[in-house]
Amino acid sequence: MTNNSRRIKVFRQRFPAFECVPGCHDCCGPVTAASDEVAHLPVINESEYAAAPANLASPYLGDLGWEVYPARPLICRVVGTTPQLSCPNGRRPAALFDPRVEQQIFRFFANTRKLPL
Repeated sequence: MTNNSRRIKVFRQRFPAFECVPGCHDCCGPVTAASDEVAHLPVINESEYAAAPANLASPYLGDLGWEVYPARPLICRVVGTTPQLSCPNGRRPAALFDPRVEQQIFRFFANTRKLPL
């Protein structure tokens, strides 16, 4: 397990949980993710991958939302848990992220090689 994979695992354990609107994908546009996160997603073909940005969507977005929800990247998990990235539908956990952990996650984003999804 790489150092980034360990950090991702620790961050995922710290995310405050909340329920999204069923079937919502308002925040599932093209995103970037750490290469360690992308490595855990199913392989998709080149045409699916190429078509997604043209449709302003992720290649893992289906009719009912993000098709690999449990493996979604950190950036997707942050939406709704921090004032910097609020949920477009007003959903949020009872308590937002600890600001110190939030800073660590945003530093991780800034210092990690990212791949488009």
